[in-house]
Amino acid sequence: MTEPATGLTLSTPEGRTYRFDPGALCLELLTTGGPGLLARYEVLDEAAGLQAWVAASRLDPGLRLTVGQAGLAPVRELRDALHGMAAARAHARPLDPAQVAVVNAAADAPPLAVRMTPGGHREWAPGATVAQLVSTVARDAVDLFTGPYAHRVRECGAHDCYLLFVDTSRPGRRRWCAMERCGNRHKVRTHRARTDMKEEGV
Repeated sequence: MTEPATGLTLSTPEGRTYRFDPGALCLELLTTGGPGLLARYEVLDEAAGLQAWVAASRLDPGLRLTVGQAGLAPVRELRDALHGMAAARAHARPLDPAQVAVVNAAADAPPLAVRMTPGGHREWAPGATVAQLVSTVARDAVDLFTGPYAHRVRECGAHDCYLLFVDTSRPGRRRWCAMERCGNRHKVRTHRARTDMKEEGV
């Protein structure tokens, strides 16, 4: 059970919050850290970090997940593979077969299950596991990378922002992770540059 579009509340290094919608559940996972320089943003080194991500993600609320330290490694492995795949798509590079294999292996497991209540509402089935969560995210990735928006995975256009998203807008011209952050920063820089040029008589 996922919402078609929601978004995450992220914070800038200065502590300002902004809303970022990467457009897919699998890309939301990329905000939890990653390989290389992204390791400084790691939150999946503790069970609480995964629980917080689940609660903030586009997954329907109410998912009760039992998480142990040993269960975090598969989530990080999938996330890091997805980082590589999304970056490859964003820069028109071929996918790494090893990373594709990680996604496929995760997707092979049963996903999170839902059930109907006596009142006719949907809810998460009890006993949800990390393996089911990983499978659900991996299947979302399969849908994204084999679907009609596979060629629309983008990296934010700001020189110092590496957030990845899928552009689901009708014109397909989304450039920024969020207008209220990088989009506005670009506008401010452009305005200052024009003002400086005018003052210099250019």
